[in-house]
Amino acid sequence: MLSLRVTPNAGRDAIDGIEQRDDGTAVLRLRVSAVPDKGKANAAVLALLAKSLSIPKSSLTLVSGELSRFKTVHVVGDIDILVSRLSTLG
Repeated sequence: MLSLRVTPNAGRDAIDGIEQRDDGTAVLRLRVSAVPDKGKANAAVLALLAKSLSIPKSSLTLVSGELSRFKTVHVVGDIDILVSRLSTLG
């Protein structure tokens, strides 16, 4: 599971690194240029993650946060490879 903080309607699609929330949890910060309308931003988030992690979009499922900036995404794949790829982002 990945915890995300998403900024929609940004100038470009990008992963901005890891942010520590007030409650102590770590979230991956993302920006997407898509507007938060009819799932466009959510689709852009999944596409950005798939491209950045070099995995198919079908390996990603939005678990929670459909209408929120804070989202949880389930990722299917080899954990060691995913951790390695995540460590190079942002």
